[in-house]
Amino acid sequence: MPDKYLSFNELSRDETSGMDFSIAVRQARESFAIVAPHGGKIEPGTSEIADAIAAIEFSYYAFLGLKATSGNADLHITSTRFDEPMCLTVIGRSNVVLTIHGEDSDAEGGAAVFLGGLDDMLGARVGAALEAKSFDVRQHPDPQLQGREPKNLCNRGRSGKGVQLELSRVLRKEMFVSLTPEGREHTTPKFLDFVDALRSALKG
Repeated sequence: MPDKYLSFNELSRDETSGMDFSIAVRQARESFAIVAPHGGKIEPGTSEIADAIAAIEFSYYAFLGLKATSGNADLHITSTRFDEPMCLTVIGRSNVVLTIHGEDSDAEGGAAVFLGGLDDMLGARVGAALEAKSFDVRQHPDPQLQGREPKNLCNRGRSGKGVQLELSRVLRKEMFVSLTPEGREHTTPKFLDFVDALRSALKG
């Protein structure tokens, strides 16, 4: 399904900050930025995961869907066009960007982590760290979800190459009590294993 909005400027004309969406930012000195461009209720669980990976060492950015009922999918701006100004500032100050996304191919994917992006060296390190914690790491069968475009958000840090992780809905369900806002306040051991693997890979 195509995006309703092609840019943040378009989105901000119709949607209200603080009611329909919000933005979370922490700038750190380290060279990595952990970004969840479709957080909150858009791709549930992604912003909580990104926040925990970033902790205090890495920069963190999340665009959060807040709509009380349906309509959060309207807030999805695809990664090759995502241009919210605070996000661009954070990634512009970062050497490497790691993006956390959610995808919904439950039947095909199972509890899978789909690894993408142009930073093959860091990607291999991330993949190995996740596999060591028994995560199922794959390449996404859809080329549009592999993060290989230079304009993809994960590849717009100063190095020009980053890592994209697409997390299946099945896997995200296993990381929280549930994917409701209340359920996402309570994480499972799977969440901690994922975060620990990512943080160890980034610290190299």
